[in-house]
Amino acid sequence: MNLLSPQPIGIFDSGAGGLTVASAVKKMLPNEKIIYFGDTAHLPYGDKSFETVKKYALRITDFLLEKKCKLILIACNTASAAAYESVKERAEGKALVLNVIDPATEFVAKEKKLKKVGVIGTKGTVSAGIYSEKIKNISPEKEVISMATPLLVPLIEEGFIFDNISNAVIKEYLSNEKLKNIDALILACTHYPVIKNQIRKFYNFKTAVIDSSEIVARKLRDVLTKNKLLNKDDRIPEHEFYVSDYTDFFETLAEMFFDEKIKLRKKYL
Repeated sequence: MNLLSPQPIGIFDSGAGGLTVASAVKKMLPNEKIIYFGDTAHLPYGDKSFETVKKYALRITDFLLEKKCKLILIACNTASAAAYESVKERAEGKALVLNVIDPATEFVAKEKKLKKVGVIGTKGTVSAGIYSEKIKNISPEKEVISMATPLLVPLIEEGFIFDNISNAVIKEYLSNEKLKNIDALILACTHYPVIKNQIRKFYNFKTAVIDSSEIVARKLRDVLTKNKLLNKDDRIPEHEFYVSDYTDFFETLAEMFFDEKIKLRKKYL
């Protein structure tokens, strides 16, 4: 694999949620150029079949390979569950590939104080059972409780955050008896860190709420370091943002996370 350190990092998600991961990558690796693709025309991925999600993920992968990305990060839990192996196969010899599930599950599995762990995510991610499986493969003694919370992604994408509507939905989900007495809650969707403080407030800030963004960013840094692909050029990179369908909220959220004016480009795949 003949990759060069100045090549960009490609990050994709079903919509704006992956911006939480992209922002963490930017903060940790300020010299790296990011090309972000939000598949807003097809969101949410969580209520679609894995075959459909895989089809979308491979189209986006082809686009990011055309953009000469040295690494592709699947910043979507559903796409990570459905398409990681297929994306790796498509990118073989052309780019490195990471998902957002493995770094998070490895982190939680190794935290000995976490005995009972809750997981909230989309229907697709939860039905796959991938969080429980991967955590228990490392730490069989842990109790993992997974629950689908399908209304959260549409709420976030429509801009319903920090209001009575989102607070009511969060309370309804998290009050479920299944999640009683958990030591930590994994946000198994990259959209959910947008409402992380609302979730922490529900637990009176006493339950650990695990946002995988920084965990994934550290893993990405380690992979680039291992492969000698860290960009040493200290010029400020010009990030690129693409969506398959334009939404005002996406642009607002991108500018909030990146703290800069962005140029949003439409690219239907």
